[in-house]
Amino acid sequence: MTKALPSPRYEVSVAKLRRNLELLADIRDRGQCQIVLAQKGFSLWHTYPIISDYLDGCCASGLWEARLAHEEMGKHVLTYSPAYAAETIPELCDISTHLDFNSLSQWDAFKSQIIAHPRYLSGDLRCGLRINPEHSTGATPLYDPCSSGSRLGITADQLENADLSGISTLHFHTLCEQGFDDLSSTMDAVEEKFGHLLRSDTITELNLGGGHWLTKPDYNREGLIVFLKEIRERYSLEALWLEPGEAVAIHTGILVSTVLDIVRNGDTEIAILDVSATGHMPDVLEMPYRPDVLESSEKGLTYQLGCPTCLAGDVIGKYAFPRPLKIGDTITFDDMAHYTMVKTTTFNGVQHPAIVLDHEDGKKEIVREFTYEDFKARLG
Repeated sequence: MTKALPSPRYEVSVAKLRRNLELLADIRDRGQCQIVLAQKGFSLWHTYPIISDYLDGCCASGLWEARLAHEEMGKHVLTYSPAYAAETIPELCDISTHLDFNSLSQWDAFKSQIIAHPRYLSGDLRCGLRINPEHSTGATPLYDPCSSGSRLGITADQLENADLSGISTLHFHTLCEQGFDDLSSTMDAVEEKFGHLLRSDTITELNLGGGHWLTKPDYNREGLIVFLKEIRERYSLEALWLEPGEAVAIHTGILVSTVLDIVRNGDTEIAILDVSATGHMPDVLEMPYRPDVLESSEKGLTYQLGCPTCLAGDVIGKYAFPRPLKIGDTITFDDMAHYTMVKTTTFNGVQHPAIVLDHEDGKKEIVREFTYEDFKARLG
């Protein structure tokens, strides 16, 4: 007897993931660049064997992500963190192919240790600096690395007269869910402030970071491909890197939930679900982000979709449905693969969603279910 799928659950479609990967691989091949998965957006490592057929590896935000990429994909590992703890450097040198620094002080602190490492000496490990072009293009201040007082990246004035020996990569990351025009204008700012470094014999690689919505239907991929080839030729680069996360997993996953109760407060009909915005889809509260609900309609009876935690603001939003909801109904949230599983919590001890892979042959594989023991073990 086939086991019933649990609620709540994330479901990730392998077919939809592969469709995104095919678009990215086409950009990589025709744009003469390298593309890696940003694990901060999507790190469902069960899919890494598929991703590795199309992309060049992963980028990592520190030791644990670097270990995951090294163990489960085994290709390039591009590591960057706003700051490294000294005890992580030896292992990062062992498993990273690129190790980028956020400040000259951190590079100076670890430089002698790194350049003496056998993998650095053999050329298997390269080092870089994250730069801040001070060019804001995004609409959400929370996600703007170029905002005034930002801790992310080194500004041009800080690099004046700096000794960049040992550094071969410049790295910037300024975008969030943005298109080609914003990348192009950012590159103009990089040229103005850092072009002399890119033209030097020292810098041989450029990392354009993430935040590129490369797989959105209206993204100007043809313009990007021309741009990438021009950039590589202009600066005589050995490698040009892109680090999309959301673009890999966008529109590949859903979050399936169940209506636990229906209550009324004044004129508001409220459906309480078995999923939590703060626990399972935090961008709903942080961004804010409004996910699509597959069962909703433009007209009908409106319900506020609420969550089972004690946080008063743990509310997903108001949606209309073509018929009255009832206890036990399924509510399915679209586009729930990226920035969901990587950010979830066990706040209030709410049942954590299972993780299911929807394979191309129609089989649905439960790759992870969470238990009380998982909740308890987090704190000892």
